[in-house]
Parts: sequence; structure tokens; C-alpha cells
Amino acid sequence: MNKKAPIPLDIASNRADETYLRLKDELFNFYLLPGDYFSENEIAARMEVSRTPVREALFRLQREGYVRVMPRVGWQVRPLDFDKFDQLYEIRILLEESSLQRLVRKENISNIKMLMTTWCCLPDERESDAKAVWLQDEQFHAGLVEAGGNAEMSRIHQDVMERLRIIRRLDFTKAQRVNATYEEHAAILEQIQRGRISEAQRLLRSHIEASRLEVHKITLSMLYEARLEKNRAY
Repeated sequence: MNKKAPIPLDIASNRADETYLRLKDELFNFYLLPGDYFSENEIAARMEVSRTPVREALFRLQREGYVRVMPRVGWQVRPLDFDKFDQLYEIRILLEESSLQRLVRKENISNIKMLMTTWCCLPDERESDAKAVWLQDEQFHAGLVEAGGNAEMSRIHQDVMERLRIIRRLDFTKAQRVNATYEEHAAILEQIQRGRISEAQRLLRSHIEASRLEVHKITLSMLYEARLEKNRAY
């Protein structure tokens, strides 16, 4: 009797990577909500893969803090931990303020000029799609850090932003927050352009703090609405 040939390692690795990216996308788009329980078999059946790449993907997400194993139950999307999020916001403020300070010593701020093209525009030229604005917002804050010229700071900042992504998405579901983001980003960039770095830092800190407080206020209601939308889809 012929034995079944093993799956090549590169194919198995690709399947685990694809499953990981699909699961992370479901987390960020609220298909899997904080507190949800699920099993490896459920994910494997839905994604039409074996349990092996599902397990590898879940262990990777567990190391990153998105899910956890529940004995005799299966897996759970980690409930939101606002104490941890507040700590990440504090780190984020330090990184971005420090990056702005480094601009004092830099003659070339082409990154800032590129950002101004996106954010210093008339109201009728603004992006209206919430997801698109969220992506542009991430690029804005990443651009500020990159302009500082410290690659390690950029790497750490990217990690912090990804760990905050699951709740920051909620900050762009309200029209007034989208409008405020445009206005506040433009004000920060204009101060940088004028060489008023201290004022830009003050505005930046206020901007990030406003976002943190808004997320605290809207998270529970928005997650409830997301869960209703998810249930209506079945």
C-alpha cells in the first residue's frame, strides 16, 4: 500500500502564513470579536485547510497577544485590555514626539511635504471611506517617525501601532473623528513646516490623547454593533 506523500515544507509554511494573515484580517475587521470562542476545527473547515496550519497560525497570534488557549474549551480572542492599550499609547507618544524633535537637526523633510499633500487639503477633497482614512492615518504617523531618521524607532513604532490596530479602527467609524483627524494632522504638519517643533509636539500629543479617549468611549458600543452585523450576516 502506497503511503501518502508528505506536504513539502515550503507549501506547509505558505499555508500557515496565509492562515495567519486571514485570521489577523478577521480580527481587525471584527469578524472575530474580543471574547469570541472558537475551535481549530471550525477555523480549518471555514478556511478549507488542515488543522496543522491553523494551529501554527494560532500559536503565532497567541505570541503576539491576540488570542489565548482556554483549557477544555478551545481558543478565545483576548478581551480588550485598556490598561495595556494605555501603556502602548504612552510609548507611541514618546516615539512620535522624539521623532519630531529630531527634525530640528534635519534639513531634508521630504516625508513631511508628501504628508502635507494628503492632509492639507480642502474638505471636499478629503477621503470619505473610513477604512481608507484609517490606512492613511497609519501612514501619517509612520511618516512622522520615519522622518526622524531612526530605523529602530520606526520598527518599534510599527509594532506598537499594529498592537493598537484592533481598537484604533474604531476611531474612524464616526464622521466627526474623520474630520477631526484631517484638521489635526494638517495643523501638526503646518507647524513642522514653519519650524515650530515644540508647538507641533504639543498638538501631536493632544491629537493622540484625543484618539485614546475616543476609543475608550466608543469601543463597547461599536463592538456591540459589529457583533450584530456579524450575526445578521448568517
